[in-house]
Amino acid sequence: MTGITSLKGDKRLVLVSGRAHPELAEAVASQLDTELVPTTAYDFANGEIYVRFGESVRGADAFVLQSHAAPINEWIMEQLIMVDALKRASAKTITVIVPFYGYARQDKKHRGREPISARLIADMFKTAGADRLMSVDLHTAQIQGFFDGPVDHLMALPLLASYVRSRVDLSRLTVVSPDAGRVRLADQWSDRLGAPLAIIHKRRDPTIPNQVKVHELVGKVEGRTCVIVDDMIDTAGTIVQAAEALFENGAAEVIVASTHAVLSGPAVDRLKNSRITEVVVSDTLPIAEDRRFPQLTVLSIAPLIARAIREVFDDGSVTSLFDGQA
Repeated sequence: MTGITSLKGDKRLVLVSGRAHPELAEAVASQLDTELVPTTAYDFANGEIYVRFGESVRGADAFVLQSHAAPINEWIMEQLIMVDALKRASAKTITVIVPFYGYARQDKKHRGREPISARLIADMFKTAGADRLMSVDLHTAQIQGFFDGPVDHLMALPLLASYVRSRVDLSRLTVVSPDAGRVRLADQWSDRLGAPLAIIHKRRDPTIPNQVKVHELVGKVEGRTCVIVDDMIDTAGTIVQAAEALFENGAAEVIVASTHAVLSGPAVDRLKNSRITEVVVSDTLPIAEDRRFPQLTVLSIAPLIARAIREVFDDGSVTSLFDGQA
């Protein structure tokens, strides 16, 4: 039977996966030295999703992995259905693993009559039967409070920072926040690498509506290698503009480090045609071959997720994975 049995013999871990990112699921299963539960999943003609597990999950600690990639609504629905199927199949506990949490940017109301969609996603998983939630680098930490149960907030910073450390001369490195919203993240990078911090402040030109035209730089970057850090790269507009602002202020080289490679629309062309030396991301989201480009480096997040699963299953400490970092 698929799964991992604890040393006490009274617990069984099973890992199931949706169809959004099978490569990551297989890599996590390999790290755990187990196999994915055989699963039948397909779409009916009208778009409805059918899911059935090929073996018993009764009494098991089930972990259901699905990254909310495009088409995001389809994969969220599939994961909800999988959670419901696990609950009805008498799984003992159900942990939802969402390497990239959909709707995370809709975490608060900016104006009246808007939804808080990130909270709605959490509510839906709780209603479906999830006991626990696990995600990597949530867009804002407050999302942890949206789910009524334990939330394991994993961080890709150690993985990404370790790669950057091996790649550059730290004595010439400056960590850069591309906007005011990422200053806390950049500060964590700065502490970890022992590098100074610079911040790019975006100002809107009052004569041109809805466009960021002026970038003010706080910090010195002349002659230095700059690493722009962010939690995600979507259309890459902010990242590329930030890189150009750094070059205009004398930066010698610009590297980008980001957890989630959303890479929507013009992102690939913008990054490929920019002066950015390297774009370092994790594989929390699938990246098709036609969305890859020469400057792209993809690091595996599977070992981190597998270690977190093992800690949860063994009633250990997920926090211990991050050297005491909160």
